[in-house]
Amino acid sequence: MKYILCPFILLLCSCSTATHKDIPANNVATGNKFIDAFYSFNRDSLQAVLSSAEKSQPEILYYQKWAECAHYKVVDRSKYIERNDSTILFPVTVKDDLMAALAIDFNVTDTIHISFQKGKIRSVKTSSNDPDAYHEAKEWVNKNRPEWVKKPCEGIWAGGPTPCECVLGMLKGFTELTESKKQKAH
Repeated sequence: MKYILCPFILLLCSCSTATHKDIPANNVATGNKFIDAFYSFNRDSLQAVLSSAEKSQPEILYYQKWAECAHYKVVDRSKYIERNDSTILFPVTVKDDLMAALAIDFNVTDTIHISFQKGKIRSVKTSSNDPDAYHEAKEWVNKNRPEWVKKPCEGIWAGGPTPCECVLGMLKGFTELTESKKQKAH
């Protein structure tokens, strides 16, 4: 019986679109090097890792500074997901000042989508599971305190010049919104 199941199991395993054997080991190592550089908050290190992904640099370098100024602290980065033989997703769960300003006990997971070509990073994109309260608060700040974010957030996610000032304006607005909600509740 043991010998009959083995070929069947091998057949099932070979149907997967990507296995650990299909993904070059250096892609995983390079992806982890990217994560290390991003959360080191050293722009030069990150730019070096992104040397083959010039089109991704403006957004990612901006986001790195935003994350630094919002005090992102990595809670979990232990997994990766193989999308195919050239793209790996790296979910990174962080604790940050944004959720704290909203008085939300929630750690955001940013997913870093890294595409590789010949062992080098070709492009990087990000996605996040920010809760609705975060999006609503951003909208509230833009509407009610535009002086805190309009100028500082120009070019947001496109390499704008003031990511730190932008996130600090958002944090100031988030805090005001949270305080006003607390006052209304009393």
